[in-house]
Amino acid sequence: MDRVSSFDEPLKKLLGGATAKVMAEHLDLHTVGDLLHHYPRRYEERGKLTALADLPLDEHVTVVAQVADARILMFNNGRGKRLEVTLTDGSGRLQLVFFGHGVHKPHKELLPGRQAMFAGKVSVFNRKMQLAHPTYQLLDASDADEATEAVDAFAGRLLPIYPACKQLDSWRIAKAVDAVLPSAQDAVDPLPASLREGRGFTPLPEALLKVHRPQTKADIEDAKARLKWDEAFVLQVALARRRYADTQLPAVARRPVEGGLLDAFDAKLPFTLTEGQEKVSKEIFDDLATEHPMHRLLQGEVGSGKTMVALRAMLTAVDAGGQAAMLAPTEVLAQQHHRSITEMMGELAEGGLLGGSEQGTKVVLLTGSMGAVARRQALLDLVTGEAGIVIGTHALIEDKVQFHDLGLVVVDEQHRFGVEQRDALRSKGKQPPHLLVMTATPIPRTVAMTVFGDLETSVLDQLPAGRSPIASHVVPAKDKPHFLARAWERVREEVENGHQAYVVCPRIGDEAEEDGKGAKKAKAKKAAPDEDPEKRPPLAVLEVADELRKGALAGLSVEVLHGRMHPDEKDDVMRRFAAGDVDVLVATTVIEVGVNVPNATAMVIMDADRFGVSQLHQLRGRVGRGSAPGLCLLVSEAHEASPARARLSAVAATLDGFELSRIDLEQRREGDVLGQAQSGVRSSLRMLTVIDDEEVIAAAREEAVAIVAADPELEHLPELRTVLAALLDKEREEYLDKG
Repeated sequence: MDRVSSFDEPLKKLLGGATAKVMAEHLDLHTVGDLLHHYPRRYEERGKLTALADLPLDEHVTVVAQVADARILMFNNGRGKRLEVTLTDGSGRLQLVFFGHGVHKPHKELLPGRQAMFAGKVSVFNRKMQLAHPTYQLLDASDADEATEAVDAFAGRLLPIYPACKQLDSWRIAKAVDAVLPSAQDAVDPLPASLREGRGFTPLPEALLKVHRPQTKADIEDAKARLKWDEAFVLQVALARRRYADTQLPAVARRPVEGGLLDAFDAKLPFTLTEGQEKVSKEIFDDLATEHPMHRLLQGEVGSGKTMVALRAMLTAVDAGGQAAMLAPTEVLAQQHHRSITEMMGELAEGGLLGGSEQGTKVVLLTGSMGAVARRQALLDLVTGEAGIVIGTHALIEDKVQFHDLGLVVVDEQHRFGVEQRDALRSKGKQPPHLLVMTATPIPRTVAMTVFGDLETSVLDQLPAGRSPIASHVVPAKDKPHFLARAWERVREEVENGHQAYVVCPRIGDEAEEDGKGAKKAKAKKAAPDEDPEKRPPLAVLEVADELRKGALAGLSVEVLHGRMHPDEKDDVMRRFAAGDVDVLVATTVIEVGVNVPNATAMVIMDADRFGVSQLHQLRGRVGRGSAPGLCLLVSEAHEASPARARLSAVAATLDGFELSRIDLEQRREGDVLGQAQSGVRSSLRMLTVIDDEEVIAAAREEAVAIVAADPELEHLPELRTVLAALLDKEREEYLDKG
């Protein structure tokens, strides 16, 4: 068997169809290589008991514990029987429960004093943690063949506990790993020999053996150090090659012109730029002046003035004879950007129009829902070069859209656009245009290095003068209903003081509900007051707006805004809200980014626990944009001790987006952060944790850059090329562009 194909061998050949099917469907493991890279989550020492006190709710767990007692209870007038087994480990107790015919075998085997491995989903019944119908494997002497085998296999050893699923327990995965372990000898080692020896790493086949079947704790550390490095290194080589390829592309240098549009714009600004804006603008101008395409990520706090920095870059491109396009993820945001940019530019945005400035240019909007006449005019302005700046949605990417000379592309909220969309827009330039990617979700440095590794990064972490502080509080609606009543009083007070408020809900609430978690639950019955909030559908815009109009906010002007309204209707509501004609806007997350109404000072987020940390931070950034202080109330029915409430308390405790993004990442781990169709990352990061392994990532990046600079095609490193090709098949390659 050759060195690559043994890793590519389908699991069903070695494990049989049934096991292979479960592994493919539930664990996304298809080949021998996939299973060898399915590492143990942790290790149990023989005889040492897991801390039962720390079990996570609603997760599938594996525990090693001792039976304290077992008893059969009758219920239903003696017609039903239930076996209750109590486990102990010194740190806590855990109840197991078996029903009906399933009680006989465990009743005979799970005797007090017995030790076993148990696997099941943790739930709560009568305020006690329990596993219902867990599978188990005895670990002490017994007549059963399986138990004797287990003792032989595990006595005196470290037991690997694998990420498992309901259909396949950790120890069955361990047996499957035993069947494929001999193939570890065929592992293709991606590390150049000099690097491996220089850093004293264990050879790869040995590392795989040690991670799955360690004899000592030192084996585990050795294996982890090596496998983490591989993941970081292969990823960074892929990104370094991409950066290198970009530097080889030609681009038109776009340099500022003295006395041009940018100078005229700067002269009429009523405020001075922050130091951060000056510094970041310089980095961007330096990139624009080179003859290969800029690839820069501009990340900054909510309200740190990213749009201003992007606009100045766009004006520079126009000064240099080119055009600039800004791609926004939603129509509401595209319209908002168009409105704020034309307002900021004033007569400079009316090039060619009566009363417009001679130095000016035309700023056009292009969205999918525009009328035919306006659309035709916008397309004409683009192809003739009359319009120097265009702001639009995905409509900009369509084949019909042609530019006179596209010099700069600004992508707002990068995580919502895929590689195909970004490339489609870039291909509209005669030569590749410069690219500026903006995100308002602050990203820890390690994530930026890993996800946006092909982009240079600029950070805006200063808020412009005049931004007001935002006070945030959690409102526990279930435990303290009078707190919610007080929240509506606060909204009324803000309106009486001449301000406005947002109320955000997770769901729209019409029958055609299609998006988000509320989808399947949209038609569900309304929950009883004492029901679990998780069981009821998330609160909806239309229902909440209706209740507020009739109740707590009666007499105020309450309007709704959501994604399925007609674009003209949405624009009308936003305009009236911005003009101060609407007191309270009840909306979905369509207002999450870019919406700028300085007079809006209060926000109430309903079912706040249904939103992620960064999303809450984004939403909160819509208030406190003027001179009056902002207020954000996070309404939740989640239990005080739940992780959801901990998340909300973290958001209420700090306004630092970078701090919150770290908390978010620690809570969710990489699966979600690097997920969203980034299958390559999810498939390749099994040992590396982006938040904890900053040094590994930074060192791997350094080595990768040096290797790619010396040998861009990796001609002298065929093994590295092989591993990269396996990681970056067509589907996985996309993750490099999906931040």
